[in-house]
Amino acid sequence: MSLLHSGYSLLIRRREPCFATAERNAGLRCDAVTISRRGAWIEEASDKWEGNAVRRNSSWIGPRKSGLRGLHCCSHRSKNEGVLNDSKRNFSVVALEKHKPRSVRCCNNPAKKGAVDVAEKISSPSILPGKHDSKPESVESSRPPYPAWARPVEVVADFFDVDISKGLNRDAIDKKRTTYGWNELQKPEGTSFWKLVLEQFDDTLVQILLAAAGVSFALAFSELEPGSKLGPGAFTEPLVILSIIILNAVIGVWQESKAESTLQALKEMQSEEARVLRDGKEIVDLPARELVPGDIVELRAGDKASADMRVAFLKSGTIRLQQAALTGESQPVLKQPDSESDEEVEIQGKDNMVFAGTTVTNGSCICIVTDTGMATEIGKIQTQIQDASLSDYDSPLTRKLDEFADVLTKVVAAICGIVWVVNYKYFLTWDVSNGLPSNVQFDVGQATYYFKVAVALAVAAIPEGLPAVITTCLALGTRRMAEENAIVRKLPSVETLGCTTVICSDKTGTLTTNQMSVVQLLAVEGPDELRTFRVTGTSYDPDDGHVIGLPSELDHNLRTLARICALCNDAGIQFKNGSYSATGMPTEAAMLVLVEKLGVPDKQSLQKFKAKRMADPVGAALSKELCLFLIFILMFSFLCSAACAHFSKTNQRLFTLEFDRVRKSMSVIVQEDEGNSLLVKGAAEFVLERCTSVQLKDGSVVPLTPSFRENIISCINAMTSKGLRVLALASKSDLGPLSDYTGPDHPAQNILVKPESYVLVESQLTFVGLAGLQDPPRPEVKEAIDDCKRAGIRVIVITGDNKNTAEAICCEIGLFSSQNDLSEHSLTGKDFMKLSVSDRRALLLGNQSDSKGFVFSRSEPIHKQEIVRVLKDGGEIVAMTGDGVNDAPALKLADIGIAMGLSGTEVAKEASDMVLADDDFATIVVAVREGRSIYDNMRAFIRYLISSNIGEVVAIFLTAILGMPQGLIPVQLLWVNLVTDGAPATALGFNPPDTDIMDRPPRLPTEGFISGWTLFRFLTIGLYVGLATIGIFGLWYLNDDSFLGIDLSRDGHTAVSFQQLSHWGECPLWPEFHANPVTIAGNEVMSFASSCDYFTVGKLKPSTLAMSTLVMIEMFNALNALSETNSLLKVRPWANKWLLVAIAVSLGLHGTILYTPWLAEVFGVVPLDWNDWLLVLAFSFPVIPLDEALKLAGRVFFHKKVQE
Repeated sequence: MSLLHSGYSLLIRRREPCFATAERNAGLRCDAVTISRRGAWIEEASDKWEGNAVRRNSSWIGPRKSGLRGLHCCSHRSKNEGVLNDSKRNFSVVALEKHKPRSVRCCNNPAKKGAVDVAEKISSPSILPGKHDSKPESVESSRPPYPAWARPVEVVADFFDVDISKGLNRDAIDKKRTTYGWNELQKPEGTSFWKLVLEQFDDTLVQILLAAAGVSFALAFSELEPGSKLGPGAFTEPLVILSIIILNAVIGVWQESKAESTLQALKEMQSEEARVLRDGKEIVDLPARELVPGDIVELRAGDKASADMRVAFLKSGTIRLQQAALTGESQPVLKQPDSESDEEVEIQGKDNMVFAGTTVTNGSCICIVTDTGMATEIGKIQTQIQDASLSDYDSPLTRKLDEFADVLTKVVAAICGIVWVVNYKYFLTWDVSNGLPSNVQFDVGQATYYFKVAVALAVAAIPEGLPAVITTCLALGTRRMAEENAIVRKLPSVETLGCTTVICSDKTGTLTTNQMSVVQLLAVEGPDELRTFRVTGTSYDPDDGHVIGLPSELDHNLRTLARICALCNDAGIQFKNGSYSATGMPTEAAMLVLVEKLGVPDKQSLQKFKAKRMADPVGAALSKELCLFLIFILMFSFLCSAACAHFSKTNQRLFTLEFDRVRKSMSVIVQEDEGNSLLVKGAAEFVLERCTSVQLKDGSVVPLTPSFRENIISCINAMTSKGLRVLALASKSDLGPLSDYTGPDHPAQNILVKPESYVLVESQLTFVGLAGLQDPPRPEVKEAIDDCKRAGIRVIVITGDNKNTAEAICCEIGLFSSQNDLSEHSLTGKDFMKLSVSDRRALLLGNQSDSKGFVFSRSEPIHKQEIVRVLKDGGEIVAMTGDGVNDAPALKLADIGIAMGLSGTEVAKEASDMVLADDDFATIVVAVREGRSIYDNMRAFIRYLISSNIGEVVAIFLTAILGMPQGLIPVQLLWVNLVTDGAPATALGFNPPDTDIMDRPPRLPTEGFISGWTLFRFLTIGLYVGLATIGIFGLWYLNDDSFLGIDLSRDGHTAVSFQQLSHWGECPLWPEFHANPVTIAGNEVMSFASSCDYFTVGKLKPSTLAMSTLVMIEMFNALNALSETNSLLKVRPWANKWLLVAIAVSLGLHGTILYTPWLAEVFGVVPLDWNDWLLVLAFSFPVIPLDEALKLAGRVFFHKKVQE
């Protein structure tokens, strides 16, 4: 049996760490390998080994024995271990089993580096023990990445065995396809529709409702008399319950079926075709899925990369790619083939790599494909999204509802049993003979009746409308949040916002405007003297802000500065959809806005144009053709304004010296009346280094002295310490052979076609000034941060920007103060990942009361995910913002993922729970306020429903305990529970937020719907509801005179003693008892064939009073639910007009059954007169002062505010 299994790899490395690969193995790196076989060791390498394994100098090396069972990476040799290593050539060999090696042991001795990699990777079709099940597509995602960004192009080409001038041949392509699979993202197996449907019923509350519906159906059938027909009215209650369950199931299936769209959005980012060189021939439309590592691909402006690639060489002066969706960088990134980075560098630092899904903005290049399919950066993100999806964290609302349902299950079961057992004396009797029961009699009819009472009571205790009311409340909150520019994609996330304890926010575009602005301008005053101007405004609107301290007339130095900003510029400003936006590089667009704020010498023309622009922004905007007037090459139409147009009329741009990494500057040759001049802008340190003179305020040019240079450098350092991006502006008038340059036909054109000569052209410059740029904070963010602090919510800023800029913005928005020590509150993502797990937890969770928050700069997607994991493991409820593809895993992992609506990618939006239509952090805070309000409203209607239901339970239970006639029959309980309660409970979702809602700390994630104090309130209110209901029932029987001045004798009923009322079943034993006829509303008289019917047929009037009292108390209780803590004197009843309407509807429905004869007969009620309603109000209204007292106690003893 030979060494290698098909699909297993051996790699030899010379003076390099070796890379071991297998289908499902993470890979090893070592400088020597020992191969063991069940305790028998291969002692040394040999040139005469058996088998086909690894070729060395045209001879084959293989193992003496077969059956490899383990791997040991080591740089030393013990007496029991032989090292497979050629010391002369420093070769190392790795062999792997299919899955995980049985044993892997690595030492710390680093491998030697420095020589050219001459490794050859081969596979043998021989079979090792074990079943072979090769899936090439899985190899790609599991193999360790080859660090092409840290290797020269030649080494990368050798590694992939490709000739850049010819590309791969057919045999190589087939072999790589077998190894790496297709270039496509895997689609995980989705959940079937019917499984999704069944999952909706895997919920305790839903199961309780199903059981209640089943019992209700059974009782409805049992009540049918022989020969009667089935009608829909008999099944009203179970049908309503089933409708609620079905509605919630439909919503749940729809929401969960949307999850797969996230991965589909990722697939749509992949290009469909690629321009590839194979067998020396160019294929212009090769399907992208057929790409393999080693393919040679050409990228041009507008192309989307189909795989991860190493830039081999450029076909243009420069090439830039827009990779904001992947890395969060707001500007197109310059790529260079000759740059090499450290192996551990972050994605942003891989300047020689092109990533799948990114787009070429300008230039063209030739690349070598290095990773395809799931091994690309997008593929890794898909894997992370899938992993995050596996972390199935229930939302706080889901957890609370589950806990509530568990408690409810036990309560309902207890109620059913206790109520039925307590009434045993009505259906179970016996005699006692010699201490033992005898003559036992069981009345099936009575037992069934009281079972129906118990079930009706249990159903009454279940808030059947709760799922529908919660869904309605969340939907109402969703609508209100949409009005505030927060679009909710998943309903439970609305409530999750309300208990958010940490907001992890991106900086660019969320805390800032994402519109670069010049905020500070430094011009030259005189020798060794600079002058500083502060520039206001935070957008691309030319009329937003001005230059503070600007002289009435521009001096020569400021004119030159404005001319450089206007002409050394390829960007534009356009007015579209009612706002100004940038086209091109944001920094260049900011320079154009600065020119408009500086103005031009011709003040009359400027004022005329400004007036026209205010009247018609679109019509007044100028195209780039007018703005730059006679520019050599025009590619796009942009919008400029008056100042730009002024400078373009007197200056013709002849040639552009494009930006590159060496010079860190861009310049243009412009034609003026006196001849050509060079206008330069770029990184301040690099441009200043090439300056030898300086232009003064009066336009004269003097040498740049060492002291003045130091003064400028100190100003640059001061600006960068504030987080500003500093550009230096310079010019040059003596261009030598380029002084009379006119175009491509000029003899000096040969200088300009060589980018390496640009440094010489841009030498001996004249310094003009400095511009400090910033993506400024949104004006409303500072107040939003203050709201978060008051609400006890910590803010953590996670950005890919540099540390100084991130800290400066955080200080400006009030997250930190300039006096704070930020050493423990500001870290780079890499520094955070270097901490141990315990240190990470201590950093983020150690002082949770600290409101200063954190800022993490130079962060990558994996850093965001780790921060979220640590916070969630510590019990925090985390909201995470993001806009790029790279943010999708963290958005999935967070309790609530928030995507940006304007700048966000479709992948981020699909992975999120909520989308910000305006990308504004302040909108998140508004959404948190709304989320808290929604939670309060849900607690309000749960408190309302449960306290009312407890009242029903108390009424029935006390009736049974006291032995009184049943005051409420099952159909009345179901009517109250399903109909009259529904409208007010739903209307409570419209409650306005409490005025102090953002002064409270976030509620604990472990806090349930029912706290100890809440339960006490439930029981207190419920007890009163029950006592009032049974009290008015008993009062009617016990009193035939008056109560609180209300005449009770008008209906002529007969008063009985409490002893008689509690033992009414013994009525046949009362020979002297006589019940008078009872007059009900409408002068209808109810007489009794038997006096004992007074307690059965005659209870229609007191039962109606009891039912009406229960309904009226619940209406008053709904008013109590307007606020959990605030008095009705502060939150007036008309604060929620919909609640007043709902109360009116419920009372109208109740009146309908009272005063409609056939409905009154169905529900066992009689009409009430005004006197009766006064009695009902007397028993109902006290629930308001009672709850006011409870609210006062709660405010004093149980509710706290955030510690400042």
